Amino acid sequence: MRPSNRTLSIFGAYGLTFVLAGALQAVSAPAVVVFAGATVALAAGAVAVGEATERLSTRLSPAATGIVQSVLGNLPELFLAIFALQAGLVGVVLAALVGSVLGNALFVLGVALLAGGLRHGTLRFAGAANRLLAVQLLLGVAALVVPFLATQPGEPDAGHGVELSVIVAIVLLAVFAFSVPVAIRSAQPGPGTKPDVSNEHHVPAPIATTLALLGLSAGSAAFVADWFVGALRPAMATLGMSEAFAGLIVVALAGNAVENLAGVTAAWRGRADLALSLILNSALQVTLFLAPVLVILSLFLAPTPLTLILDPLLLGSLTVSALLVFAIVLDGEANALEGAALLGLYVVLAAAVWWGPAIAA
Repeated sequence: MRPSNRTLSIFGAYGLTFVLAGALQAVSAPAVVVFAGATVALAAGAVAVGEATERLSTRLSPAATGIVQSVLGNLPELFLAIFALQAGLVGVVLAALVGSVLGNALFVLGVALLAGGLRHGTLRFAGAANRLLAVQLLLGVAALVVPFLATQPGEPDAGHGVELSVIVAIVLLAVFAFSVPVAIRSAQPGPGTKPDVSNEHHVPAPIATTLALLGLSAGSAAFVADWFVGALRPAMATLGMSEAFAGLIVVALAGNAVENLAGVTAAWRGRADLALSLILNSALQVTLFLAPVLVILSLFLAPTPLTLILDPLLLGSLTVSALLVFAIVLDGEANALEGAALLGLYVVLAAAVWWGPAIAA
């Protein structure tokens, strides 16, 4: 079956932005211009993956859709992190990983609940399935507290942050592998879940075409990520932005552009189960999969290995955010006020890391 005009238009627009970003890179345009072009291309890619995800959701359950989309949706962030590690921007990568979790747990979830709540009132979703995701997120964050405490001066693992981080990474990957089938089996539709009102998505989309579109849009993000990271250091130096803010806010939001759009769109349409699955799975995969994988890869790719020893501000922010997410999903419903509160906390955290040493060009 031929893709719809809407799908062709979205992917055509993404193709144009991709070509434009590549052209700016090829002609060695100023770093800020290349950075802006790559950011636009990442955003257009988010629209493309979001469209493909909508097609996929006509075939799969919300839980399965969330897992598949999160894996592909996190590819841009994986590429961004790998290129940044090779460039020696280990601090930016660590901040970006934390920022990715905070961006999903506070910013994306906040916008989704605010938009969906304003349009539909109270959003209701499957309590058991989403509580399971929230508990896993809380446990993943708890696992990051141990390396911080154990490597403080005078503690038994002081000076062994790399070795302990590798052990924690392996454990988190094992938990992630075990969690995927459990999450799919436990998912049930929520009582408040509403069908997509778009006529286009009432007919199940061909699965082969949909997966091809997902793979194309997510895979091409590798090139955009390379251009983005190449311009990151000089662009941030020009703008006078701190390393923490660049990683925690800019890189994290750019790498999670897919979830930003797809999760908010699902909530706006009243599909609360799909929205929660997309957003929480993305945050969970960063904690249980992406961060551990990057810790192991950094042993071979980075001048300095990446560890899971977090700054107290970042660790405290992660802990508070995980607790808030659990509290919100506990009763199986949410509203616009809760979304606004999450956004408010995100702004406070962004302001807290704005001042700091700027990235050297």
